Amino acid sequence: MGKCHVFRIRNPINLVVVIEKMNKKYTQIVFVSAIILVIAALLYVRNKNTIHQYVDPEGAYTQVAVGDLESCLHCHQNTTGYSNYHNPEVIGCSSCHLGNTTTLDKSEAHAGMILIPGNLADAKETCGKCHADELDKVNSSLMTSNSGIIAVDKFAFGEADSPNHHFHIKDLAHSASDKHIRDLCANCHLGAEKPEYGAIDQLSRGGGCIACHLNYSDQAASDLERYIASGKMELPRVHPATDIFVNDMHCFGCHSRSSRISTNYMGLQETLLEEAEVAKTPGYTVMDDKRVYKHQQADVHHKKGLLCIDCHSSHEVMGTGERYTHQEDAVALQCSDCHFKEAPNTIPYDSLDRESFLVFMHREYEHTDKEIIAVEKDGHPLVNTFIDTSGNAWLIGKKDGAIHPLKKQPEVCSGNAHQNVSCSACHSSWASRCIGCHNQFDPDKKGAFDLLDKEFVTGAWDEYVAEFSASQPALGVREHNGVMVIEPAIPGMIMTIDKGSYTGNPGEDVSFHRLYAPNSPHTTAKQVRDCKSCHADAATLGYGMGSLVYETLNGKGSWSFTPDYALNPNDDLPEDAWIPFMKPVDNDVVTSTRTDFRPFSVTEQKRMLFVGACLQCHEDDSKVMDQTLEFGLDAMLKKVAPDCILPE
Repeated sequence: MGKCHVFRIRNPINLVVVIEKMNKKYTQIVFVSAIILVIAALLYVRNKNTIHQYVDPEGAYTQVAVGDLESCLHCHQNTTGYSNYHNPEVIGCSSCHLGNTTTLDKSEAHAGMILIPGNLADAKETCGKCHADELDKVNSSLMTSNSGIIAVDKFAFGEADSPNHHFHIKDLAHSASDKHIRDLCANCHLGAEKPEYGAIDQLSRGGGCIACHLNYSDQAASDLERYIASGKMELPRVHPATDIFVNDMHCFGCHSRSSRISTNYMGLQETLLEEAEVAKTPGYTVMDDKRVYKHQQADVHHKKGLLCIDCHSSHEVMGTGERYTHQEDAVALQCSDCHFKEAPNTIPYDSLDRESFLVFMHREYEHTDKEIIAVEKDGHPLVNTFIDTSGNAWLIGKKDGAIHPLKKQPEVCSGNAHQNVSCSACHSSWASRCIGCHNQFDPDKKGAFDLLDKEFVTGAWDEYVAEFSASQPALGVREHNGVMVIEPAIPGMIMTIDKGSYTGNPGEDVSFHRLYAPNSPHTTAKQVRDCKSCHADAATLGYGMGSLVYETLNGKGSWSFTPDYALNPNDDLPEDAWIPFMKPVDNDVVTSTRTDFRPFSVTEQKRMLFVGACLQCHEDDSKVMDQTLEFGLDAMLKKVAPDCILPE
């Protein structure tokens, strides 16, 4: 056989074939193959034009030369498993993997090849060639920069005067706070490299684009195992897919940490138990990293089979290109977008932006004649929703295509009494609590691992936690852009930091912090918490767990509080408290991980407990309390009966 030069089809209409020193037999084979490829390319271009006319009329969406015949397929022939829009017949192999596609020599063909494309270090040369806008957004997102986490940590360590500064994890140096993040937090960012083949699992961190878009079928996973077992000699026949079908496992690796949104959503609460302690014990689940979780009530949306991305679309997950300060700033979706008061905010199908149109197309949705719900805050569409001809709202589950009705919020939610109360304040069934945290640096610790540089080092921060538990969340006040909203809060940083231990002087520079954090628990329940759990509950009001009692004597009423936990010697407050009972907080004392989030003032506490006093006699569903919800407390105080004993 003569020397064969692989040819490339740059234009399916003007085909140029270069063949040197080939036998007539092989010339005929190549020519027939070329004709087949030209026909396939023409068919694709005809279909693709429909997409480009709508999405990208100037043809700039993709820079891939359609129909390229590459030498890769000489060895990797008959490979299946690709998604429709990332099939080598459409975009080739080198669009993702690079390499030299003009040679049949293995070492030459693999030169410059990227085996695991999508990591942000090389995404500009791979995914970003076609998805440049999306890559720019991802690079600016909090999931890539970790700015919010770094800012709060530096603030707690005294290395920043505010938790609102912008940082990027790639710029971390080796200050006490930087080292703390390197030791405990730096695994969870999109820029972390995915160095190994394989599906996304509980232990996965980072990976750039493929952190969300990589999917292994059972056959692809089996083929990979066989390939590794054969010493990488038996090539896989089934390729993993790269597509938009993101499942909750893609989110799990990072979001089962910190505020533990992923595990909360599943109804799993982290404990300090060891695996051996719960062996064969019902009601517990042990994760792949051996963390032990106690079963709690799962989020109602999880129970119905909804995925994270059913609510949080690409516009939120990949970002908008804007640099946000904290996670909640990047989230535009509100419960009221789907569970609206009167009528939803909508847009027609033909007004979809390019990104939304592509998701609509990939999902093969058919409701092109229906209005689609658009998020009120920033207008981005939820393409898996529609309004039918009767005005009813529906959501198409991205996991299984099931159709879910979207119910309007009940009138009580938007009454005078609760108009500034967030949905999660009432509908969150539980939230994680973590107290008694102590951070100390061990300079001699062997086998420590720098999560950012991915190398073993000597010396690391150790974090000791006294208690993991769960309860209904406390409540705090968010004041932002002139709007005041009551939101859930958790004890995020009740801790001591021995900064002296990092400089070789343990015990000489110890700081204490009592910081609660705003929290979106993702433990939504249809049944709301009862009125007393807000208006007559010590932990909810910020006093910590304990006995909050309303006493009446000689026609006068008063509240008393007895804490469950001992007083912390640093500030003489109960170990789990946020604020003192009915006493003002010093204006110089920082109480929150956010500058726009705070505990209730004494005046607000009194108002909450005033209603709590009424609840000692009146049931939640009584006429008096129903009217209070409808008309507000001030209106009802004009109708107080003479025998009511109200707090002074």
